[in-house]
Amino acid sequence: MIRLGLRLSLSSGREAAARLALIAVGVAAGVAVLLATLSLFNAFQATGGRPCWECTTGSAPSSWALDATADGALWNYHEDFYGGRTIKRLDAAALGTRAPVVPGLSRMPGPGQYYASPAMAGLLDSAPREELAARFPGTRAGLIGDAALSGPDELVVVVGQTPDQVVAMPGARQVDTVSTEPAFDDSADVYRFGFGMAAVGLIVPLLVLVGTATRLAAARRETRFAAIRLVGATTRQINVLATVDAALGALVGALTGLAIFQLVRPAVAGVRITGARFFPGLVAPHAWQYAAVLCGVPVVAACAALWSLRRVRISPLGVARKTAASPPRAWRVIPLLAGLGMFAGPVYRNGEPDDLPAVVALALVMAGLMLAGPWLTMVAARLAARLTRGGATLLAARRLAADPKTAFRSVSGLVLAVFIGTTIAALVPTVVAGQQKVAGGTLNDVLGARFDRPGVSGLSPRAGTELLDRLHARPGVDVLPIYALPINALPVNALPVDAGPRPDGPPPMPYVVECTDLARFPVLGRCPVNIDGRGARAVAGNFARIVGADNPLTVDRLLPLAGPASPHASTDGLDLAAIMITTRDPATLERLRTLLSGYTVEAPMTFAEIAEVRADLYVQAENVALAMVGLTLVAGACGLVVAAGGGLVERRRPFTLLRLAGTPTRTLAAVVLLESVLPLVLAAALAAGSGFGVAEPLIDALAMRSASIAMPGPVYFASLGGGLAASLLVILTTLPLLRRMTTPDNARFE
Repeated sequence: MIRLGLRLSLSSGREAAARLALIAVGVAAGVAVLLATLSLFNAFQATGGRPCWECTTGSAPSSWALDATADGALWNYHEDFYGGRTIKRLDAAALGTRAPVVPGLSRMPGPGQYYASPAMAGLLDSAPREELAARFPGTRAGLIGDAALSGPDELVVVVGQTPDQVVAMPGARQVDTVSTEPAFDDSADVYRFGFGMAAVGLIVPLLVLVGTATRLAAARRETRFAAIRLVGATTRQINVLATVDAALGALVGALTGLAIFQLVRPAVAGVRITGARFFPGLVAPHAWQYAAVLCGVPVVAACAALWSLRRVRISPLGVARKTAASPPRAWRVIPLLAGLGMFAGPVYRNGEPDDLPAVVALALVMAGLMLAGPWLTMVAARLAARLTRGGATLLAARRLAADPKTAFRSVSGLVLAVFIGTTIAALVPTVVAGQQKVAGGTLNDVLGARFDRPGVSGLSPRAGTELLDRLHARPGVDVLPIYALPINALPVNALPVDAGPRPDGPPPMPYVVECTDLARFPVLGRCPVNIDGRGARAVAGNFARIVGADNPLTVDRLLPLAGPASPHASTDGLDLAAIMITTRDPATLERLRTLLSGYTVEAPMTFAEIAEVRADLYVQAENVALAMVGLTLVAGACGLVVAAGGGLVERRRPFTLLRLAGTPTRTLAAVVLLESVLPLVLAAALAAGSGFGVAEPLIDALAMRSASIAMPGPVYFASLGGGLAASLLVILTTLPLLRRMTTPDNARFE
């Protein structure tokens, strides 16, 4: 029977060859998309799983650690910033012969030397020395290898110092070994979520694609297999024939998809799915994934073929006794409406989302989209048939209304992808817009630097004065010094820093600013005015809370920081805890950052840069979702062309009879186009509308003054609109076949 199945698949004329080719093309596209997704996920996992030398911890260095006979090394790791890009910097000094070495280096740099990543070396060569290279003393000793990097674009520098120099740096520590922990950071969960959504969004349409391709010309095959059963074939033999036919096409498609992936793999390696490129060698599926795809796709295809022949297995005359399928009922929209209703109400309690109701509501929406699609397709088709008078629209609408489940099945894989992509694309611009409008935009260009850290209140009065003098000497620079107020010097109406605010009292105010400096930053507030009309010389407040704030969306909640109730204070003899600087010259900004790099643990950043760093994380998650939508639309387009081609093959004789009866070819072409376009547009509109319906309550729940509702960006509309346009073009490619397939010769009966 296997030999007979191969002969029927390969030697049954042009119709069988065309069916086999269409199945192979559809499956190949799905396999190529799946392998590309697996490759990117594997590269992400491999990059995040590398040893995290940046995470190495150690004890604070003591005086005995400076002994040259001691083991280990002194390290000071922190991040710098230049031109909107983060630089990973490690200052290290060996204490003995067994000092730990960063992966990717054969040895650590000595005093007066530094190693740079390839991307960092290129940036150092192109940027003015006083803006960047002056931060790293010494000469370049070489390049850092790939083992220490997350990708070819990462900026890393390892600077050799003497033990005395490292000990004097804030945050120095003694280390004995390099950490072996994975390098996953706080953003890993965001990317895992994105890839998880990609899996949900891709698996469904790919399964639909394989099933659609396998069921191509199912009615014709059912009739043929029923005839074989009538001449004595058993159900088992029919199953073997169907399995061979489906598995052969799927296997050819899987092998073709593997070859296509190898051709497009260099382009996949250049995708910046996390904002940066992966090393090309990591962007590849594992061997077991290749094997799973090559074995799993034919199995899925065989199962789909066996399911399509269930009526033939019941009786060889089952095909002849076809009855109209029962139309879908209106109850199918209930889960969708219930899920959207939960997002509008019970999901959010006290303005915050509740996890369990949110999961239940999301499941209801996703299931409701799949259930409601056929019913909505039927309603739309009946409405079109009632309102239109054109022959093409009437024929297409009647066929869609008669079998809406089959019509919606070919596009059902697009629904979840468009829904998830729309939800994320509606949320991200809102958060990003809020990040970019800190205090109405007046703080965006303000550079903040903090000198306080656990156990250290800031720079000493002498060091602080010296730094301020150097800053004031630069033209076009305004500075707001923020001084640390000792605990025992707090005003009587304030609390210690670690005590927290009381319900019946003001928040803690451990910092002091002078009123003349505060006047240059009116958005932060104003000093109180005494009864005699004279203002205070300095006031206490929690000013340093907004310097280096990790989420600019929360800054507006803290403003203003000074007002009529602010207590008077004095800056005499206080340590300099932080500063805020404004300048309009980008080059001066980088020079100031270079100057401040020797005083701070964390890289000085403007509020706009902090917002950009956080916004990039959200945008990258959005890019994952939109990439998923684009890939899913590609898979959906392939499913549509397979379904359209299969429909032409299956209805060749009815279309031929219509043409012989005088129906113009353009009318038949319009019928085929409308049968594909209506479910496609309806599915995209339904999914996009549901996505906005889920995102809108979440946007309202943010309740932030700086967050305003924003429309999705052009990338979203380009992805969705471009995908739909590509799908329509793919459908149009099948129309030239219509004229050849409806020639009078095809009117003969077997």
